[in-house]
Amino acid sequence: MNLKDLHHPAATLPPDLDGFRVEISHEGQRADIILCRPPFNIVKMGQRDQLRVTFEALDANPMVRVIVLRAEGEHFSSGGDIKGFMEATPEHVSKLAWNMAAPARCSKPVIAAARGYCFGVGFEISLACDFRLVTPTTLYALPEQKLGQIPGSGGSARLQKMVGITRTKDIVMRSRRISGPQAHDWGVATDCVPDEELESATDALVDELLAFSPIAQRTAKKLLNDTEDSTLSIAIELEGHCYSRLRSSLDFKEGVEAFHSKRKPNFTGQ
Repeated sequence: MNLKDLHHPAATLPPDLDGFRVEISHEGQRADIILCRPPFNIVKMGQRDQLRVTFEALDANPMVRVIVLRAEGEHFSSGGDIKGFMEATPEHVSKLAWNMAAPARCSKPVIAAARGYCFGVGFEISLACDFRLVTPTTLYALPEQKLGQIPGSGGSARLQKMVGITRTKDIVMRSRRISGPQAHDWGVATDCVPDEELESATDALVDELLAFSPIAQRTAKKLLNDTEDSTLSIAIELEGHCYSRLRSSLDFKEGVEAFHSKRKPNFTGQ
């Protein structure tokens, strides 16, 4: 992977990525952000800034359609660097949630694939992704109460939107660990697959997403994110405006023609 593939006009990546690497397949139209600080893939403070910039750069890369966040080894991440919290300034710490929200701000689909420990910031950045694939070995947790703290990167807020206040209090206030199957049952995880099938399931989801129109995918993600807190009437109104704009897209025209011709559409994102 050449760092020029991650060029972004608003940000320049450092020559050495801290605790992760990026693999880009232009042919596969996919980019993988891989946590690689074994054995627990602890996320350091500087790494959070780099992850944000990486998501922004990949979002700007026209050759990338789907982004996958995954990890090497048996654990996704045991969380953040505890010592780093004590050394960081309050101003720096206040930016943690913004950095870890980078997958949500990214206009492209983002998949988080996790096995083993997925604690603290590892869980929080996963919650900011669009799809979460887990296995029976996966353990989600927000253990900050054990340190006399609370989640600081959006974890409790995102989780409450997904599972409600009762279950969120159970997870946050008791530092309770949630298994992959339970996370799937609760709607936190998109799917729970056998541990040995996590990579193949991730590949299959990437291929499925690539078959859709890029512009329709981006529109759907933004619409759903923007209307999460809106009233039903406003959400329906915004949905109508988005539908109307896509009506004039070349991809919609191609989709309709392909449907009537009983062939696979060739979407271009226009």
